[in-house]
Amino acid sequence: MTAPANARTAPDLSYLLDRTSHVLRTRMASALGEIGLTARMHCVLVHALEGERTQAQLADLGDMDKTTMVVTVDALEKAGLAERKPSSADRRARIISVTPAGAELAARSVEIADGVHEAVLGSLPKGDRDVLLRALNRLVEGELSTAVEATCARRARQ
Repeated sequence: MTAPANARTAPDLSYLLDRTSHVLRTRMASALGEIGLTARMHCVLVHALEGERTQAQLADLGDMDKTTMVVTVDALEKAGLAERKPSSADRRARIISVTPAGAELAARSVEIADGVHEAVLGSLPKGDRDVLLRALNRLVEGELSTAVEATCARRARQ
C-alpha cells in the first residue's frame, strides 16, 4: 500500500512563512495607512534618511522593481515628503532627498512599524520570541540569504 500523494513528511514551511508574512503586511499597511503612507513609502523614507541613496539603491533595499519605485517616489514628491536631486557622486544618478515634513512622518512611521512588530512578537512567550527571531535571522543570513531565478515562479501580489 502506498501513501497518498498529499501526505506530508515535513511541515509546510512555505505556507507558514507566506501566511505570517501576508497577515503582517496587511496589519502594517493598515497601520501606516492611518498616517497616509504605504509600506513602500515608509521604506523609501526611512532608508533615504540613512544616507545619500539613489532610486535604484532604494528600490533594491525595498525589493521594488523600477516602475514601482518611480510610482512610489512620485507619490512622495506629490505629498511634499521627498524630492529627487542630483547625486553628489554621479551627476547622472538621482538621489531621494527627504523633506523636513517627510522626516517627521518617517519618524512617526517607524514608531508605528515598531508597534506592529511588538504587538506580533508580544503575542509569543519571551523564550519563543527569542528563538523565532534567532532562527529567522539565521535563515536570512544563511540558507535563505539569496533568491534564485526561477522562470516559473511568480511574485505574490502586494
